[in-house]
Amino acid sequence: MNNSSPTSKRRISILGATGSIGRNTLDIMNHLGGRDAFEVPAITGMGNIELLAEQARQTGAGFAVTADPGRYADLKAALAGSGIETGAGPAALIEAGARNTDLLIAGIVGIAGLAPTLAAAANGADIALANKECLVSAGDLFTAAITRGGGKLLPVDSEHNAIFQVLEEDQRHAVERIILTASGGPFRDFTREQMAAVTPEVAAAHPNWSMGIKISIDSASMFNKALEMIEARHLFGVKPEQIEVIVHPQSIIHSMVGYSDGSVLAQLGAPDMRHAIGYAISHPRRANLPIERLDFARLARLDFFAPDENRFPALGLARTAMQRGGLQGAVLNGAKECALEAFIAGQVGFLEMADIVATTMDKLDDGRMAQTIDDVYAADRDARDVANTAIAGAARRAV
Repeated sequence: MNNSSPTSKRRISILGATGSIGRNTLDIMNHLGGRDAFEVPAITGMGNIELLAEQARQTGAGFAVTADPGRYADLKAALAGSGIETGAGPAALIEAGARNTDLLIAGIVGIAGLAPTLAAAANGADIALANKECLVSAGDLFTAAITRGGGKLLPVDSEHNAIFQVLEEDQRHAVERIILTASGGPFRDFTREQMAAVTPEVAAAHPNWSMGIKISIDSASMFNKALEMIEARHLFGVKPEQIEVIVHPQSIIHSMVGYSDGSVLAQLGAPDMRHAIGYAISHPRRANLPIERLDFARLARLDFFAPDENRFPALGLARTAMQRGGLQGAVLNGAKECALEAFIAGQVGFLEMADIVATTMDKLDDGRMAQTIDDVYAADRDARDVANTAIAGAARRAV
């Protein structure tokens, strides 16, 4: 449980420390005092054992875990003599999440982040959530776990963090709409014909943000925004029809909340994920962060336009998932992950990803609800099976 005294070091565990969220988290922690201000009960990564071991040593982590069981010996050797406990595999990830901590940075990409983040929530930790799948695949289960555990849920996605900052708690009754901004990615001006021919390398080149390849391609297809729509419903308790998406190429306004008196409150800032991370680490205070300050005269203009759902069908799929309810979020996410991996592997085209997800959602629209985490995993497995069958068919047609 969260039982640190006001004068003790803040305990922060980091799931996914070697990824972009984790590396930026450590950058902010170093800026805010490093080991003089923070303890790290647990830290996890995947295949970059050298970096994970370096991070564990630098932070004095109590427990270091690689998600890959086959790399346990490498991690143990890299941390020999440090006194840092080591672990590997899914069970060790859950143990890392369950370690006594004040704040858990949930930065593992994909459904692999669900169980360890739920373990932290059950233990009463505050959750700085960068893992979309916790809410997309298991929204009701996850928010219930947060409520039972007594911790706070602090969104780290720049869009949801922006909404969190400008959504006035005593005015929730007056919220009319949540407006998520989207950069539009590298293909906002492409035709469907041009999009059909893009390669994974081109799709991964985001114009505004520096992210991993999977997250960047999700942005290019707007599947990231589709997941954020579903997240927003669970985070802020709004109806699906209250969630809007607007393309804003400059990525300066990170999102907005519209109220019943006609006011729209927006959070602005340079496109730097360290802002949202720093806000979550310092909440409810605002820290002095090493973020570029906006020069409005130099900005000169901010543009907005409606997304074209013919070119970006992922947004419509998110609305369908929210309207259907049940486990459709888990199905959408599982199918999307398979389609994304197939695109990266050259098995399907860029636009075929949405077709695969739509087919999978239709075939698994059976009204099932998630009662336990095992129900979520089962829906994810079913979605992957159906999606992989669709991928194999698409690959045969392409030959």
